[in-house]
Parts: sequence; C-alpha cells; structure tokens
Amino acid sequence: MYAVVETGGKQYRVQKDDVLKVELLKGEVGGEVIFDKVLMKGKDDSVEIGKPYLDGASVKAEILNFGRNDKIFVFKYKSKKNIRKMRGHRQDYVEIRITEVM
Repeated sequence: MYAVVETGGKQYRVQKDDVLKVELLKGEVGGEVIFDKVLMKGKDDSVEIGKPYLDGASVKAEILNFGRNDKIFVFKYKSKKNIRKMRGHRQDYVEIRITEVM
C-alpha cells in the first residue's frame, strides 16, 4: 500500500518503511508524526483520490533525526554597475521513517 502526502508545501509518495527527509516538523527524536493531508492512496490496482484530501486517511511516521542541508550560495551580479551580492542558506530538515499507511 502506498500514499501521496503533502507536507512543507511538497508532495511525497510513501509506503511502509520508507526513509525520507522533509521540511522541519515539531517533535522529538523517537517521537511520532501523523500526516493528515493524504492526497491519494493506492493498493495494487485500486486507487483512491481525494478532492483535495481523503477523509479518514492518514500516514504515521517516526522521527529519526534532525539536520541541515548543504549550504546553497546565491550570487547576484549586475554588469558595469559594481553591484555584487553574496548570500548563503541552509535549510533545516527532519528525517522520518514511515511506520503505517492507514
């Protein structure tokens, strides 16, 4: 069984025992997170699609780790104007393992 969930403005196709990195969520390592925004659920040949979300469907996950992604550099430059801007950004994430698709 698999599901498509929405979190952090992104959509993820998940199934049991998947490990993935998503935008930062509140919780503690070893804690549980429940995703209620399930867009689609499927098993073998049958598929249920929500409008926009499925009622009564949810996905449970366990928090494994917190971290930060690699630094991304943003460089803005305008020729002949002596304008140069350098910025950096590191996005926080949480690593989760899907424990149950309901």
